[in-house]
Amino acid sequence: MAKKAKKKSGSRLIPLGDRVVVKRAEAETTTSGGIVLPDSATDKPQRGEVIAIGDGHVKSDGTRLPLTVKEGDKVIFSPYGGEDIKLGDEEYLLLRESDILALI
Repeated sequence: MAKKAKKKSGSRLIPLGDRVVVKRAEAETTTSGGIVLPDSATDKPQRGEVIAIGDGHVKSDGTRLPLTVKEGDKVIFSPYGGEDIKLGDEEYLLLRESDILALI
């Protein structure tokens, strides 16, 4: 059964199949030298925390393979993978497990 991302407002995001919901990490606002970066100069981080997972991959014979990642894992993902989703005032990334490059 899929793990659910629950929100305070009552909305929830339930990924299907091999989809994963990730909460993107906060962008760095200062450099290592202490220079404060404006919002326009910061890139979206390619790392985050897995909030919810789907049921898994369905093979051609109908059997289901569980996902490798689990809720709470810290991951690095492809910069062009997934869809940005906004629920209330929170933003999430919905992507396929294959768009996840590594566990941290």
